[in-house]
Formats: sequence, structure tokens, C-alpha cells
Amino acid sequence: MSPKATHPPAAPAQTKPHPTPKPAPGPTPTPAPGPVTYTLLTEPDQGLQTIYNLLSSAKKSIDMTMYELSDTQVETILTAAAAKGLAVRVILDQNNEKANNTAAYTKLAGGKVGVHWANPAYACTHQKTITIDGATSAIMTLNLTPDDYTTTRDFAVITNNPADVAAIEATFNADYTNAAITPPTGQSLVWSPTNSRAALTALINGATKSLLISQEEFEDTGIQTAVEAALKRKVAVTLVQENLGGKYSSVLNTLKAAGAAIAIYSSKTGYYIHAKTVLADYGTAQASLFVGSENFSTDSLDKNRELGLIFDDAGCMNGVHTAVTADYNNGTKF
Repeated sequence: MSPKATHPPAAPAQTKPHPTPKPAPGPTPTPAPGPVTYTLLTEPDQGLQTIYNLLSSAKKSIDMTMYELSDTQVETILTAAAAKGLAVRVILDQNNEKANNTAAYTKLAGGKVGVHWANPAYACTHQKTITIDGATSAIMTLNLTPDDYTTTRDFAVITNNPADVAAIEATFNADYTNAAITPPTGQSLVWSPTNSRAALTALINGATKSLLISQEEFEDTGIQTAVEAALKRKVAVTLVQENLGGKYSSVLNTLKAAGAAIAIYSSKTGYYIHAKTVLADYGTAQASLFVGSENFSTDSLDKNRELGLIFDDAGCMNGVHTAVTADYNNGTKF
């Protein structure tokens, strides 16, 4: 009988180590928002390069609402952006400025820019705003008309304030299709024809020390009454006013009699006050500034599409104070 075969003992079973479990992926962290910034552009001192640079910086989109557009450099930047595939949309006024805007409309439309004649429901669309990539907006007193660049006092405020930029874009989207909207005010926006009268009246009524004002037009009795009331409260009122042809002399005489210090400009071919600003209580803790497209006129406040902002950025207040004070000193005392 053959011996029984023997087998070596089986090797002990190998136990595979268990990998350390990886934590479940969480949501991608949202980058912390950067600081809100405001940059003041003062015209005619600084020129338009800042605006050209802003337009040229767009990576995704440009939305513009403009009362008057005849700057061919702006038109070229817009059409070049559209040719690169950016979403470029422009609203141009037609109720007052269709004849002057038609050349720009034709060039933009031919360059594949989305261009829209403004809603005729407004007396006019006097707003002057540019928004880049849905993230940065320029809110301006100036039109994009080179004939005015070298001799006209104007301002623009460029901001990345997310609440304000979102509100501007929401309103642009409605206005681009003539849809009804009550514009959201974001953090600081002043829209016509919705909240501008109340906001500007509140700014003037809230002043306790001083008001420094620059205006192209002054014919609204409600704003006049608010300024007269400020003078009665012993608020120091300084007004730089365009008064071509003596158009606003009646209002100015009333304000001067009440104690306002007034300087006027009256030459469309010389230095022209086109800015619309109110600087309240400059140099105090409660100081605030309005810059925008709204004139002190009933149409501007109650019937037009307009946009400005009231805010308290120190750099912008310093810049406006410096420029408007110089204009007062250089103007003709009324």
C-alpha cells in the first residue's frame, strides 16, 4: 500500500488592509467677495480713457444705456467685442435723440451688437450707464459725445457694488424688451421715474450743515422748495448752475434772496456745467453724495428713465468737492 500523500500546511489567509475612507466631497467653497469700490472720473480733467479701458476689459458681456452716442471709438470697441463673441447690448434714446443716435444704431446693428431703441413710454431715456460682465457698472452724468468732452463738467462713478450692479442689470433686461418694471434700488440707486424725487428731496432735507450742488437744469418747484427750506435751517447752500440765456434766473434770484451762494456758467461753446451732483454735509460723519443723470426738472424726476446713486465714499466726495468748488470760484457770481 502506498504511503498516504501528505500536503504542506495551508498558508494563513492574507487579510487586505482596508483603505482609509476619504471624506465625502463637500460643496466648492465660494470665494469671498472682494471689497466694494468706487472710482470717480472727473471731466473734462481726466479724459475718457478710463471709460474706453472699462469697455475693453469685458470678458463676457457689455450692457449700455445711453442718451446720446456719437463716439466712434466706443462704437468700435462694442462691435469688436461682439465680433469676439461677447454678449453686447445697447439701449439708445429715441424720443429726443433718435436723429443723433441713428448713425450709432446703424453701425452697432451692422456689427452684430444687440441694439434697441429705448422704451417710448418714457418722455426720454436720459440714463447713461455701462455694465461690464455683470460685475462692474459706470453710472455717469456724461453722454458719449466727443464734441462735449473737452469743455463740459461731468462725472462718472465706477463701482462693483454687487447689489447695485444686480439692480442695474435687472432693470436693463426689462428696458431692453420694453417690459414694465419698478427698478430695484440695490444699496444706493436713484431711479427715475420711481424713487428719484423722494431720494433727492430726502438728501436735501437731511442736510444740517451744507449743500454743494451742481446742475445743468433747475426748474422743479419741489426741489426748489426743499433747497429754500434748507436755507431757512441755516444750511450753507452753494450752487453752480448752468444758466444759458438766463433760463433759470427766476429760480436763482429766489434762492439768492434766501441766502444761497451761486455761480453761473452760460456758454454752450465754452465751459459748460452738465454735471448733476448734490454733496450734503461734506466733512461731517453724515456726509453723502448724489451723482447721476437726474436734473432738477419735473420731466427728469417724474417722466424720464434716469439713474444716479447716493453714497458716502470719501474719495468720490473729495473729488466732487474739489471740482465743484473750483467751478464756483471760476464762475460768474450771480
